[in-house]
Amino acid sequence: MNPEYISILTLVVYALVVLTIIVYQAASLPDGWRAWILFAITRVYAPGLWGIKANRRCPFPGDSAAIIIANHRSPVDPIILWYNSHLGSPQKRLRCISFLMAREYYELPGLVGWISRAMHSIPVDRDGRDVVPVREALRKLKQGEMIGVFPEGGIQDTRPIAHANSGIAFLALRSKAPVYPVYINNSPRGKNMIEPFYSFSNASVVYGEPIDLSDYYGRRASREVLEEVTTLMMQQLASLGDTVYLGSPTSEENKQLIQMPEDHYLSAN
Repeated sequence: MNPEYISILTLVVYALVVLTIIVYQAASLPDGWRAWILFAITRVYAPGLWGIKANRRCPFPGDSAAIIIANHRSPVDPIILWYNSHLGSPQKRLRCISFLMAREYYELPGLVGWISRAMHSIPVDRDGRDVVPVREALRKLKQGEMIGVFPEGGIQDTRPIAHANSGIAFLALRSKAPVYPVYINNSPRGKNMIEPFYSFSNASVVYGEPIDLSDYYGRRASREVLEEVTTLMMQQLASLGDTVYLGSPTSEENKQLIQMPEDHYLSAN
């Protein structure tokens, strides 16, 4: 048989094998083929454009519930947190981190909205009157899924951790899921929501150990306890970035955050 023909046939067989593996993985991913496509693109795109480095392997669990908290400086932060989350252990599987995010961005047409929906994000109204996002987050955690939260409530401009909404404390105490803090450095910025997706940067992430909240599990989730737990989590997050937490928001600052329905916490289940 012609050696050239054998070479071509070998390449075709390899290509079919690779294609079969890709189709199988895309079809078998619990979060759907859109999530797999996004992941495949991100694995090539993100390191080259944003040069993401980390202090160690991602510590997120492979098949159990977790809450991921991070500072928020760029629209691409969810991708930076997600794209390496399956590494660190042979037992880990590829799965989405469902981020709580502002509804107006979730429902956008085009790139931002498509990514948000592909990652199974949970849309949140800024007025905090709807308990559905809290219930959905708790449901996902009960099913062993991962939830991502940017407690600052929106994209910030400064390095210190801005005022955080205490809804993150409620999620952590009600679900008893481990909370993993991650500080993101130098994520790409831009003049709009799209520009960071094609801007170069030298981003890095600092993974922290799970925050121990066991001392609070038996206590009533009063506003004081929720504020105390929120401060504890934000201070540990800030320490990863060698910065500080600015404390609880004033009433005027609180209006600017993505709200979670504090007055209805005890009815969310």
